[in-house]
Amino acid sequence: MKASAANFLSIIKSPKQFIIPIYQRTYSWQLAQCNKLLSDIIRISKDPSVPGHFIGSVVYFQESIHTTSEVPKLLVIDGQQRITTVLLLIAALAEFIRDNEVDIDTNFTKLQNYYLLNAEEDSELRYKLILTKRDKETLINIFKGVKLQEDYSNRVSENFENFKKQITKENVVDIYNGIQRLFAVDVALEKDKDNPQLIFESMNSTGLDLSQADLIRNYVLMGQDLPIQTELYEKYWFPMEQSYGNEYAVSFNSFMRDYLSVKTGNIPKIDKVYEEFKNFVQGSKAPKTITEVVKDIYKFSSYYVNIVLVKEADEQLSKGFKNISRLKVDVCYPFLLPVYDDYASGIVEKNEFSQILSLVENYVFRRAICGIPTNSLNKTFATLYKFIQKENYLESLIATFQSLDGYKRFPNDIEFVKELTIKDVYNFRSRNYLLSKLENHNRKELVNIDDYTIEHVMPQNPALSTDWQIMLGENWKEVQDKYLHCLGNLTLTGYNSELSDKPFMEKKTMVGGFNDSPIRLNSYFRSVEVWNEKELLKRATELTKLAKEIWFAPNLPDEILEKYTQKEEKETVEYSIETYEHLNGVNLELYNAFRKRVLNIDSSVKEEFKKLYIAFKSSTNFVDIVPQKARLRLSLNIEFPQIVDPKGLCKDVSGLGRWGNGDVEVSFSKMSELDDIMDLVQQSFEAQMENA
Repeated sequence: MKASAANFLSIIKSPKQFIIPIYQRTYSWQLAQCNKLLSDIIRISKDPSVPGHFIGSVVYFQESIHTTSEVPKLLVIDGQQRITTVLLLIAALAEFIRDNEVDIDTNFTKLQNYYLLNAEEDSELRYKLILTKRDKETLINIFKGVKLQEDYSNRVSENFENFKKQITKENVVDIYNGIQRLFAVDVALEKDKDNPQLIFESMNSTGLDLSQADLIRNYVLMGQDLPIQTELYEKYWFPMEQSYGNEYAVSFNSFMRDYLSVKTGNIPKIDKVYEEFKNFVQGSKAPKTITEVVKDIYKFSSYYVNIVLVKEADEQLSKGFKNISRLKVDVCYPFLLPVYDDYASGIVEKNEFSQILSLVENYVFRRAICGIPTNSLNKTFATLYKFIQKENYLESLIATFQSLDGYKRFPNDIEFVKELTIKDVYNFRSRNYLLSKLENHNRKELVNIDDYTIEHVMPQNPALSTDWQIMLGENWKEVQDKYLHCLGNLTLTGYNSELSDKPFMEKKTMVGGFNDSPIRLNSYFRSVEVWNEKELLKRATELTKLAKEIWFAPNLPDEILEKYTQKEEKETVEYSIETYEHLNGVNLELYNAFRKRVLNIDSSVKEEFKKLYIAFKSSTNFVDIVPQKARLRLSLNIEFPQIVDPKGLCKDVSGLGRWGNGDVEVSFSKMSELDDIMDLVQQSFEAQMENA
C-alpha cells in the first residue's frame, strides 16, 4: 500500500480510469452536500492563509497488470462520492467557460482532456470515471455534452445542473482556483498484498455513512476477482436488492439479522449485523464458498420478501402473512424462515404451513389480549424451530406450543375469554385487526373496517343523559367506568356522528342505525330492547365464543402430548411451609405478605418449597427465600451490576456460595421494608423474563 497526501487534480490528471465496482452503491450525494463542498471551494480561494481544503481519501487498487501503453484501470474502494462530485463540478465549469467570455487561466478543452477524459483513448476507456448502472450512462453523456435520455440518473443530473446554475462570471475564477487547492489522501493498494476490505473498514468516510447492508455486500464481493464479482452481483445480489424495492435500506438489515439468527442460533443487535455476518462467514456453520453463501442468502431473502413485504403469490399463504404483519410481530421471522424453506423443499405441505401461520398468529394475539409482556418472544421464536420433528411436523409444533409455560405460555381458553371480556379494546393497539377478524369470519364479501368508525353503544360522555342513566340502572356510573371500552360495548358504524349520545332505542331504529346496518357486529342489537350490564355481558359472551373459534389454542389429547413432553423428575421428598424452622411468628407474617405480592407480579409465577429455601419462579427462579431466626434472607437471580439499588440494600455474593440462586443478596425483618424489597424483586423477575 502506498499512501500520500496529494493535490486532488494531480491524482486524476494523468491517463487512468477510475472504475466503481458494480457492488458499490450508486452515487448518492445530495444538494446540501454538494453546496457545502462548493462553498468550501470558494472560501479557500479567497483566503490565501489557508493552504488548501482536505476532502478525504481516494482508495483504489489496480484491476490487472498493465503495459506502459495502457491506461491503468483503478477499482475505487473509497472515494466514489467525492470523485464524482468534483468531476461534475469541473464538467459544469468547463461548459460555463466554453459558453462565456472569462478571463481565466484555462479553457474548455484543457479541463476536459486533463480531468474528464483520457484524450488519446477510444470507446469506454476514454472516460476518467466509470460509474455503475444508470449513473454510468448519465455521467458519460454529461462529459460528452449529449442531451440526457429519459432513463437517466436523477442524482447525477440534479447535482450537475445545480453546479451549472451556481457558476457565475463573478465566482468562476474563485471556483477554478479553489478546485486547484483541494487535497486528498491518495491510497494505492496492491491487489495481492493488501486486504481492501480491512482498509475500507478502517477509513473514516467524510460522505454518507454506509449501512450494514452496504458493508455486507462489499465484504462479500470486494475480495473476489472481477468475473466472479460480476456473476454474483448480477445473478444474485442485484436481483435481491431490487426485490425489496424502496424498502431495501431498512428491510435488508432486518433480514440479515433474522438470517443470522436462523443460521447461528443467536440474535444479533441490528447495528452489529455486519460484525456478526463476518463471524458467521469465517466460522464453521457457513457454506464452504462465498458463492454458496450468496446463493443461500438469496434463497432465504426471497422467503423474507414473500413473508414480510407480502409478495407471496399463493393467496392462502399471503393471507396468513398479512395477518401476522398486522400484529407487528417481527420477532417470529427467524422461526418462519426455516419453515418456509421446508415448505419450498416439499417437507411441509401448504395446508400445514397455513396452519402453522395461524398458530403463530393466535399465539401472539392471545398473549397480547392477556397482557403478557413481549420481551421474551424473540428468544421463544428463535429456538422454536428446533423442537419440530420433521416426520410429525405440524403435530410436534402444536405439542410444543401447548407445552409452553410461564411467560412463554399459549393462553388457554379460560384465560383468553376472561381477559378479552374485560380488556380495554378501544385503546388496544390491534383493535382494528380484532374487529376486522370478528366481522369477516367465514365471510366471502369482506368488510374493510377502515371505512367505518368505532361506535360506543353506551356513550363515552361522562355526563350520560337521563334516558341512559335509567336504562343502565342505579349503578350506571360504575357500569360505564367498567365496561365503556370493552368488547361488549363496541361496534362499527358509518353513522358515528348521527348516533352520537342518542338513547339506545334511537340508535337501533334510526336510518343507518343498528337495525338497518349490514355490519354483522350489529346483529345482536336487533333482538334486544335495552342496553345494560346484563345485555352487554351477553353480547361479550357471544363475541368471545366466536373469538375462541377464530384464535384457537392448541389442544392435543394427553396421550399424544406425552409423546413430545419430557416428564420432570419429582423430588422423592415433598416439602411444605412447615418444613422451615424459622418460618413462624413475625417471620411468617412477613413471608405471607411477601408471598402475596410476589405471586401478584404475574399469573405465571409459582411457589416451590425446596429443602433449604423457598423458590419463586416463572420460566426459572428469580427470587429464593431462606428463613433465618430474625429475618428473611433473599437471593435475587440477577447479576449484581444490573441491580438498581439506590438505598444500598443489596450485597454481592457472587462466588461466595449461598443457598438459593443468584448473585444478589438482600434481607428484611420489618413490614415497612417490603416496598423497597419488592422493587428489587421486580427487577430480578424482569431480568429473568429478558433471558427466558
